[in-house]
Amino acid sequence: MADLNYLQAQIDQLKAAGRYRPLTVWEGGSDRWMDWQGRRVLQMSSNNYLGLTQHPKLKAAAIAATEKYGVGAGSVRTIAGTLDIHDELERRLAEFKGVEATLVFQSGFTTNQGVLASILGPDDVVISDELNHASIIDGIRLTKTNKRIYGHKDMDQLEATLRESSQFRQRLIVTDGVFSMDGDIAPLPHIVELAERYDALVYVDDAHASGVLGKHGKGSTDHFGLHGRVHIQVGTLSKAIGAVGGYVASSHVLKDYLTHQARSFLFSTSLPPSVAATCLAAIDVLQTEPELTERLWTNANGFRAELQKLGFDTGVSETPIIPIIVGEPARAMDFSSRLLEEGVFAQGIVYPTVAMDKGRVRLIVTAQHTREDLDFALAALTKVGKEFGLI
Repeated sequence: MADLNYLQAQIDQLKAAGRYRPLTVWEGGSDRWMDWQGRRVLQMSSNNYLGLTQHPKLKAAAIAATEKYGVGAGSVRTIAGTLDIHDELERRLAEFKGVEATLVFQSGFTTNQGVLASILGPDDVVISDELNHASIIDGIRLTKTNKRIYGHKDMDQLEATLRESSQFRQRLIVTDGVFSMDGDIAPLPHIVELAERYDALVYVDDAHASGVLGKHGKGSTDHFGLHGRVHIQVGTLSKAIGAVGGYVASSHVLKDYLTHQARSFLFSTSLPPSVAATCLAAIDVLQTEPELTERLWTNANGFRAELQKLGFDTGVSETPIIPIIVGEPARAMDFSSRLLEEGVFAQGIVYPTVAMDKGRVRLIVTAQHTREDLDFALAALTKVGKEFGLI
């Protein structure tokens, strides 16, 4: 009788290599301090950059929408699942991003899959940074387009690729706005300049820039003052926004096209009304409580400086994503486990997510963290870092 037991051998290989990561089950909602196995643990790996998962305005909006609309939309968007609150969210997002139109998907991952698989064909070429997110990589794999990869933020290689690809119908440069494993920012002004010189399109995934970069968290395009020069922006409604979902911000024609062609949009039930209401409330909070973003950056820059002063290798981080590079996978996971014993959760990240010799714990500082929280984390990191010979 056929079974799936052959998969156990692959799981055993992961364990032997020190790359096995069981799920950490938390006993409560996302917050600064969280309950795990009866203990209070300082959360240092959450994408909840601004603490909006617990914001009273967002919770009130979700409850009110549930009372009005129920718990679900009941259908895909193209049949009976587009409620007025979904339409309002897309209009508000377009205003917020300063574009003609937005289209909301069920996640940032499905946004990249749906958009890339829809707009790229065999006569086109996509030119992608080598450290782009997995959702971009998978979205490209769904196409029959031509593919070129340039070295991380290597503008000379990007220009050479553009110069050598004039035969294609359309050239699309794809980059993360903030790179999720290293916390560095894409050189977007240079990318846009090259795109304009060689008549290419620019596609930016702002998953970790949404709510973080730019005025009121409008993203990397706003951060660099490039409005009208970036053709396609992808954002997230999770992470800093505090809920779930993704969106593409661009033109009316792209929105119209994607509603007919993007399979991840066409064949997925629309977001629950409570989620749409939560995201609308989050847009309001971003614009009326700028102190959240200010506190986020104050915390992040101060914490990174303290880590570097201690002697930790934080790589090229320049955002609230701050890795501590440990080395080989098993050692990185052991470092993460020891921090948890000291009351700090910092997830180990290992191959294939990062290079084999670049295993790390990825710390994410939030606006919620207090000075006392960060001092507690620094004390734990100092103790364990010395044990592991990292400092």
